[in-house]
Amino acid sequence: MAEKRTREAYILDRLARDGSLSVSALSRDLGVSEVTVRANLRDLEGRGLLSRTHGGAQASSFQSVLERQRHHAPEKERIAEAAAALVSDGDSIMIEAGTTTAAVIRHLTGRSGVQVVTNSTLAFAAARLNPALRLLLTGGQFHAESESLVGYGALRTIADFNVRRAFIGTDGFTAERGLTTQFADGADVIRAMHARAEETWLLADSSKYGRAGFVTVLPLPELTGVITDAGIGEESAEALRSAGIQVVVA
Repeated sequence: MAEKRTREAYILDRLARDGSLSVSALSRDLGVSEVTVRANLRDLEGRGLLSRTHGGAQASSFQSVLERQRHHAPEKERIAEAAAALVSDGDSIMIEAGTTTAAVIRHLTGRSGVQVVTNSTLAFAAARLNPALRLLLTGGQFHAESESLVGYGALRTIADFNVRRAFIGTDGFTAERGLTTQFADGADVIRAMHARAEETWLLADSSKYGRAGFVTVLPLPELTGVITDAGIGEESAEALRSAGIQVVVA
């Protein structure tokens, strides 16, 4: 059983990095028969952790999320920690779906009475480990690509609550075009959270700056501020400040 778990961990780790794998390559790397590899892939597919293909397997949507978590991981952790530092005991916050925003939950250890409204299943998974948080997961339709809940149910839940701060993410942002995303339903959730929060903070590593997604979400002046990393550069940071928002470099 331990050997099987080790093989499964190896398979999932490789898929998170490479996206797809062949049975023959796995058989060679793991030192087991192709029959054993296929059995492992069948079990993992049954648990929704990958999709089998002819001669191999490819990453599921969840594995794609894991891959995104690896990108700029140190920067994302620092950004999430800086965002969590804004949260005090008894605060109320909203956390929008995203790999950086979800990481905020891990840095709220030691806070008490914090009420969290989120549409992020990643944030929900992390919050289960912190019983001091008072968590409300929105309803809505599950969107596997972003590990989020969207649509009418999510928007209806969000509209019922008022919070001090909303922490949101983005696929790209610029001083001229503001926040953008590739996902229209996700944009609706961000706008809804922004409308119910006293402050809205964008959490985005510097690789997102200068990129523009398909859907415009919010103009920058509507944000309280952005928390990013040193890769943003002073010139870009000043352009953001000129738009009237705070810039925190974590």
